[in-house]
Amino acid sequence: MGGDFGPSVTLPACQAFLQAHPQAELILVGRAEALQSAAAWPRCTIVAATEVVEMDDPVEVALRRKKDSSMRVAISQVKPADDGLAPADACVSAGNTGALMAVSRYLLKTLEGIDRPAIATVMPNQKDGYTTVLDLGANVDCGPEHLLQFAVMGSALVAAVQGKDNPTVGLLNIGEEAIKGSETIKRAGELLRSVAEAGHVNFFGNVEGNDIFKGTTDIVVCDGFVGNIVLKASEGLAGMLSSFIKQEFTRNFATKLAAIVALPVLNQFKKRVDHRRYNGAALLGLRGLVFKSHGSADAFAFEQALNRAYDAARNRLLDRVHDRILETLQALPTAAGSDNQVQVVTTA
Repeated sequence: MGGDFGPSVTLPACQAFLQAHPQAELILVGRAEALQSAAAWPRCTIVAATEVVEMDDPVEVALRRKKDSSMRVAISQVKPADDGLAPADACVSAGNTGALMAVSRYLLKTLEGIDRPAIATVMPNQKDGYTTVLDLGANVDCGPEHLLQFAVMGSALVAAVQGKDNPTVGLLNIGEEAIKGSETIKRAGELLRSVAEAGHVNFFGNVEGNDIFKGTTDIVVCDGFVGNIVLKASEGLAGMLSSFIKQEFTRNFATKLAAIVALPVLNQFKKRVDHRRYNGAALLGLRGLVFKSHGSADAFAFEQALNRAYDAARNRLLDRVHDRILETLQALPTAAGSDNQVQVVTTA
């Protein structure tokens, strides 16, 4: 029910996802009348909810007042029951980000050793691959231990989903030198180097903003304030470049002819910078898999978020994050104080 468009986008995306993944099952959560068209879909279950968290609802409204919201009911589907089993393996929502994080943290709790969950997603790089960046807005103010935890969770995410056993981690800073940056960043660098010496995180060192797109490291760690600005600026830049190219190729008859000749190249460029292909950010650090889709996502973009959640569940991301956290925290006492069918639930 969430996002800017609700079921008009999420339902077609869910239908396409089911057609592409014959081993997957979906649980659609929302108002019964809005989901009526999906009642006869194969491998699909509908769970009714009477309330909806609006995109402008304050967090306390979603958390305390709307206890039968589609968001809350959907998240509860990944919470294990007394027998240790949950109806779903992952939850996907395009709804209010703050509410999603707050309700997820309240219902699912954080993993042992994790103080704060983080939002992680991928960005394209020049090496024809992806750079995973976190945090992207869940935590505005972070301490050094939080940045260390983000590095551990990001490493587990990349290892599980991309198959890289020892991914490299960069700490986003204003320069590569260890002496640069705030005291928080300097201390985080010290912690990461200590963990790297113990062999638990492959720490590359400090990286700058352009390194995200160079593909210098597999993972870039930062606080949520910086990360969210990086994400929105990157999406804005990609949109601006696409707009500029379109304007130049439609200036006159000659440029339109040139556009016809260059069409295959232009289509490939558009595909590579299309932020919809990278939709679906993981809320890492919770005792359950929750993925956030852009609120403005169309059907194609929302399907990509479903794909990411499905891959994470199939590759046991939750277990890998848990195991890696325990190993790392045991190696660093200072930080310690601080293939069956996969079901994906979505707030359709």
